[in-house]
Amino acid sequence: MKKNIKSITINDVAVAAKVSTATVSRSINQPNTVSEALREQISDVIKKLGYIPNAGARSLMLRRSGTIGVVVPTLDNAIFAQGLAEFQRQLNQSGYQLLVASSNYDPAIEATQITNLLTRGVEGIALFGTSQQRDALKLLKTRNIPYIHVGSLSAPFNGYASGFDNREAIKLGVKYLLSQGHKQFGILTGITANNDRANDRVVGALELLSESRIYLKKEVIVECPYELEEARLGFKKLLLKNPKITAIICGNDVLALGALLEAQKQGLHIPGDISIIGFDDLEISRHLLPSLTTIHIDAIGMWSNAANHLTAQINRVTSLPQKIKTNVNLIIRESTSKAPKC
Repeated sequence: MKKNIKSITINDVAVAAKVSTATVSRSINQPNTVSEALREQISDVIKKLGYIPNAGARSLMLRRSGTIGVVVPTLDNAIFAQGLAEFQRQLNQSGYQLLVASSNYDPAIEATQITNLLTRGVEGIALFGTSQQRDALKLLKTRNIPYIHVGSLSAPFNGYASGFDNREAIKLGVKYLLSQGHKQFGILTGITANNDRANDRVVGALELLSESRIYLKKEVIVECPYELEEARLGFKKLLLKNPKITAIICGNDVLALGALLEAQKQGLHIPGDISIIGFDDLEISRHLLPSLTTIHIDAIGMWSNAANHLTAQINRVTSLPQKIKTNVNLIIRESTSKAPKC
């Protein structure tokens, strides 16, 4: 009877290849210590038998798991999906596997996910933003686990970061709207609690507006989840509070899309009546009618740099940069124009 493929062991490979189990182990885990001919011989047997090395045993022998963890706020956002795909691609090139967890923008859940990843033996962790519980970060430092913050340029405890200054990035769009003569503004933002990126974007927008002596009241700063329906409701609230608004600054493209859809439903002309800017430059933003003016973030480069920096930390490379700045620029499209004449 043919042996069940699930029960194939390293001993079966050794017998078939006529070598010791130690030689098979070295061929798999330390290939440079075995001759090329012997490696090929053992590899052919492994393929023939369908043997899969035990990851746990391999980790114990090498004292390495070959895995890296990442915790993102949500998986229900195209910008994270795009970034994680690049992050994984870079890790695969370095021989690492990726374990993904999400926190739903909750620092307590994120702390639990960090602990869960550590129990699975990850060699490093990427964290999005800087809103983590400080005890969770202290745990990583105590355990000497390499980690990096993605999406922000600052980092607690003098940590590493691959990202950009969210305060300054949003100002690119605000400055452009000001140059177009807009004076009546509304802000549609994500929930700022436990979200340093959303909060920084609001702060940055308010800073630049105040320099032009434009001071927004709290009622024209509407927070809502990153969902189209919520964004549409947020747009309604803004116009109810100030029907004279001519420009809306959105914390990301999802919110901007919701605002645009609701404006069109109400018969408003974009950008003739109201200009709208987004943030992130999602793929869909250039295909909208009208296409969306937005802040473009080099998400691919940001996550690629984070992956390479993290693997360098794991391999104890010295003199690594503390901050890796991501390219950010304003993309002007059809959803913005000069302020309408009163």
